[in-house]
Amino acid sequence: MGARWVRTLRLLGLVLLWSRAGMTEAFLATATPPAPAQACSEFSQRSCEECLRNVSCLWCFTNNTCIDYPVRSILPPSSLCSLSNARWGVCWINFEALIITIAVIAGIILVSIAVCCCYCCYCRRRFKRPDEEEEQLARKREERRLQSLQRKHERKQKHDEIRKKYGLLQESDNPYSRFENE
Repeated sequence: MGARWVRTLRLLGLVLLWSRAGMTEAFLATATPPAPAQACSEFSQRSCEECLRNVSCLWCFTNNTCIDYPVRSILPPSSLCSLSNARWGVCWINFEALIITIAVIAGIILVSIAVCCCYCCYCRRRFKRPDEEEEQLARKREERRLQSLQRKHERKQKHDEIRKKYGLLQESDNPYSRFENE
């Protein structure tokens, strides 16, 4: 178990080294040159663990060879070693599984981000909209009520004018008094 962690840490170290490829010249000038490493071909016909101690090496299980990792291409070409038989960094995972795992994790992360964005936008709209909609509906309701009262008042005035014209309007306080014909 401890050896796996060491190899994993070496793998992470290589990733960090690759990410620091754009260092300034001042840092490079002060850094001491690394000790010359053994050639990867010297570890052929030994074991995967011995080969992968050097992070620049690639182990191929088809012919038990240790070869220099082809850094010009991201994945080793199938003419060099098939992805299912190639190991790099650790012996217990092959490139096919690594590619599938990374693709699945990246897909899950992208879907999670999309779901979070959609959920946040929906919640923001959901909590914002009722206040605005309620205010707008209340304003429209009040406008309709005022228009209705205005129309009712205008109708009453017209009816009263018609009643006056034909002498049907009584000036008494009691609107329920008996109507008398002449």
